[in-house]
Amino acid sequence: MTDGQLPADHAFDGVVVTGSRASVYWDEAWIPPLVDWVAEAHERGIPILGVCYGHQVLAEALGGRVAGMDGFEIGYNEIERRPEAADDELLDGLGEAFLAFTTHGDTVVDLPPEAALLAENDYGVHAFRAGHAWGVQFHPEYDVETAREVTEDKRDSVGDERVDAVLDEITPANYEAACETKRLFENFTRYAERVAAEEASA
Repeated sequence: MTDGQLPADHAFDGVVVTGSRASVYWDEAWIPPLVDWVAEAHERGIPILGVCYGHQVLAEALGGRVAGMDGFEIGYNEIERRPEAADDELLDGLGEAFLAFTTHGDTVVDLPPEAALLAENDYGVHAFRAGHAWGVQFHPEYDVETAREVTEDKRDSVGDERVDAVLDEITPANYEAACETKRLFENFTRYAERVAAEEASA
């Protein structure tokens, strides 16, 4: 996407915006068009799932605000589901608290006006919903190898001691526990299919 290649239209039943090494507030030519494209997709009622950077892009596209954190969240961390999110379709099947791999130095500091907070921890917002759109700050898609590679890449920014501590926690047991969050993709796909079927029959 950094070469500016966006879809020519919005002819999709659902959209997933994934992670990136970029910050949404960087002065990069490809970022504003992406934010605008996501905003238009939302206006058209297309289901959207933003993950990490995609979560931040979605927040900016819908009128929220993203900023750099004082620290950095990385590793398998517990996330608390808000009581009002008990019936949320994306988080269906997750417990009141769940484990997920996280890695980010930016966070959503102001939710979009229409958004509802779904999950959070001490580092900030981890999930929100606005209409047919959801953003999640954590990474449901990571496998053990990806988690290790991403953590190794953070030695310059967070230091060897913290990187080594996180690597020690990338265990089969923690990975298995975090796999619970992978159901988000099934939940989102099912939701997008239902919205498309309802529109087709309307």
